[in-house]
Amino acid sequence: MSHDRVRERERRMLSFRLPDEFVATYETRPVNWGFQDAGGNSIGEVTFYRTYSRTKEDGTKERWHEVCRRVVEGMYSILKDHCVDNRLPWNENKGRSSAEECYERMFEMKWLPPGRGLWMMGTAFVHERNNSAALQNCAFVSTGDMDRFHPERPFLFLMEASMLGVGVGFDTDGQDRGIQIQAPKSMEDVEIEDSREGWVESTGKLLRSFLVPNQPMPRFDYSLIRPAGEPIKGFGGTAAGPGPLKQLHESLRQQFNGRAGETLGSRDIVDISNHIGRCVVAGNVRRSAEIALGHPDDKEFLDLKNYEVNPERAEYGWVSNNSLKVEVGTDYDPYIENVQTNGEPGFIYMDLAKKYGRLLDPPNDKDFRAKGFNPCVEQTLESYECCTLVETFPTRCEDRADFMRTLKYAYMYAKAVTLVSTHWPETNAVMQRNRRIGCSVSGLAQFVEHKGWTELRSWLNEGYDVVQRWDTIYSEWLGVRESIKTTSVKPSGSVSLVAGVTPGAHWPVASTYIRRMRMGVDDPLAIALAEAGYKVEPAFGNEETTVCVEFPVRGIDVRTEREVTIFEKVNLAILAQRYWADNSVSLTVTFDEDEKKHIPTVLRMHEGQLKSLSFLPMDNDHYVQMPYEFLSEEDFETISEDAHHRPLDWSALYASGTDAIGEKFCATDVCEVPLRPDIPATTNGNGLGGPLREPTGGVRNETVH
Repeated sequence: MSHDRVRERERRMLSFRLPDEFVATYETRPVNWGFQDAGGNSIGEVTFYRTYSRTKEDGTKERWHEVCRRVVEGMYSILKDHCVDNRLPWNENKGRSSAEECYERMFEMKWLPPGRGLWMMGTAFVHERNNSAALQNCAFVSTGDMDRFHPERPFLFLMEASMLGVGVGFDTDGQDRGIQIQAPKSMEDVEIEDSREGWVESTGKLLRSFLVPNQPMPRFDYSLIRPAGEPIKGFGGTAAGPGPLKQLHESLRQQFNGRAGETLGSRDIVDISNHIGRCVVAGNVRRSAEIALGHPDDKEFLDLKNYEVNPERAEYGWVSNNSLKVEVGTDYDPYIENVQTNGEPGFIYMDLAKKYGRLLDPPNDKDFRAKGFNPCVEQTLESYECCTLVETFPTRCEDRADFMRTLKYAYMYAKAVTLVSTHWPETNAVMQRNRRIGCSVSGLAQFVEHKGWTELRSWLNEGYDVVQRWDTIYSEWLGVRESIKTTSVKPSGSVSLVAGVTPGAHWPVASTYIRRMRMGVDDPLAIALAEAGYKVEPAFGNEETTVCVEFPVRGIDVRTEREVTIFEKVNLAILAQRYWADNSVSLTVTFDEDEKKHIPTVLRMHEGQLKSLSFLPMDNDHYVQMPYEFLSEEDFETISEDAHHRPLDWSALYASGTDAIGEKFCATDVCEVPLRPDIPATTNGNGLGGPLREPTGGVRNETVH
């Protein structure tokens, strides 16, 4: 397709356009990428190229100024379309002036969409289909909504959302619904359509045959499903073939065969969800992020990751992080030993989440319908509700006034996303009522180290008021409800790598470290890195298709997590929960061997000051090719001197390349990390974010696969 035809298609898709002459001024402007490695290349640009730079229809890859244009034109097109469709005022000149300032602040990375928005905002998948599902980071679904006519519905939502890259939290409340397992007495031939919907519908038929009386057992024909390796149009990626779906169907049959008359329990609910997550992971296109919320007195739930009791679950139990829904005043003694050993379970305080916004403010009970949290645990959510997130970086702003001004555009992005429906009616009913958004702040540890605790408290408190003021103004203009909640602290991840800041409310893992990334064996970036002298080796577990690349990196000049006590780590999150987040603060408190004795004290001392809390041992060597490996200063210097890395030829790389993989949920990492083969699988780490951490201490939300 010619360049002119590509531009014409874009003009038809988006109603708002920035002037070409304006964008042209940014084409040669230097980009302040984050995290330079020892070879003179930026981990921020490597991450951007691999994760967010889409392949255009002319075969070239997007550069940063083009992604900024796509995002800004996408969000302002949504705002304009909403106004035009609802006969509300829209001033094109004011819109253009606002969009140009928004673009400048995004280009300088003072605010950024979540990775989902960097990847999908302004694309045909969102705007031609008028569907915001691909822009949503995460969701929650309660199995307490199950009914005897359609008990499969929560699981199908989880499956389809996961296949769209949306991480999903779920609970085990369905164990109280009295759903009886059935024994199908007839067979039905079912041809599976080669689509996301086809995979989901086939799984629904199979679940119904076991959970609804008098339903036939489907006998599936998988012949229409495209072979492995073929491209997937629209959402991107390549097909995995029918294998993962066949495995899912067989796993569900094994789970229910011979159990007619039994009642669906908490393990059944988690097993179904984990089997689905494993299918999505094995699908080779989407990762899976799940969090299972159980009850403190449910022994079956507590033993799900005890693979001495349930050895068969080691094959799929890693798919979800498992946490407990607790209240202030809980007796933590039964769980302390497990937490000290591997970090699970995490603790979710639903009483605080429902009753409070910021913990500085009086209770308002606005969120009384909330049922749980997203997998990263920065958003309280109702059943079938999704997260609408955006991120700001106060350390990249010039001063306080600059940060306050930046909040306007971050808020506008998130509010714009709420104006676009999904294809799930239940989700639309909740989201259009709540208009919940999560304006996040990253680099909090970095800010504290450079400007102090008092200044951070002041910035966050004033910033929260600024967001509320803009919500009042813009909700009135747009003719929609004010958002039930507006602020959170997400764990961040790849987006903070692009911007070069510490993610969320976490301190750095190390000041010098090895950063590992996984790439396809034929990825031009992987080939270029090998030619530039980087260590590129087969990725354990996917040796035929994937390589692992190592980058020696010097991080941000702040204290590392090994130099900060667990008390200080918790107090940073408490400050953010009190003065900023009316949703929640995603927090994983890392601890060393000497500190684990303090975990009971931390839980009791700070009870009632956070809506969620989890822990993670720092010295966790259970995984091969970890995304971040600590290096001493001496080792870093030795590796850097011996490597002889050379700068990449970015002009050649942007001229052609594979499509971006995109961010899959709240936070992402490009490494899928398997267990070391000499260590038995016992857990996937903490209950809120998984076992693996970003280089600067962020919660690792991608499951191990």
